[in-house]
Amino acid sequence: MKNQAGAVLLITVISAAAYAGGNPEFVKYPEGYKDTFIRYHGQNRANNTQVADFYANATAINSLSQDGRAAAGSVIVMEIYQTETGEDGKPVLGADNLFKRTDLAGIAVMEKRAAWDAAYTPEHRSGNWGFALYDTQGQPKENDLVCTSCHAPLLNQDYLFTFPKLSGQ
Repeated sequence: MKNQAGAVLLITVISAAAYAGGNPEFVKYPEGYKDTFIRYHGQNRANNTQVADFYANATAINSLSQDGRAAAGSVIVMEIYQTETGEDGKPVLGADNLFKRTDLAGIAVMEKRAAWDAAYTPEHRSGNWGFALYDTQGQPKENDLVCTSCHAPLLNQDYLFTFPKLSGQ
């Protein structure tokens, strides 16, 4: 019995570490998002090695532009691209002042709900926003990111780095 409890704890810890950047059990991959969401922004990522394109569903766009807060049911998708690098090893800027994209590396998803299952605890979310990271085929991607640690300070922006782009503020 003691060994079973230890095994369950170990599996739980490994699962939490593998998906530290979110939880695909709760935040699902939005199939067909490119056909139904609006691409609203592109920017170089703060890590200065990647570039991202951002998509939002109609709920996010409408609620943020009207109320300055995302309504439950809002979903934001960030496509994360690797970049072309120059001889100096640094990303090359394109004509649009964004890094030149190469391969799609991952797809991050944020979803806002009014209430989450009790198993998806508040310390794994930022407010009512949940997170998950997927590979280019929409399958859960292991990672060591902790999305909440970066988004938590953005309370006044509804936890969104791209809040000004979505809210018009």
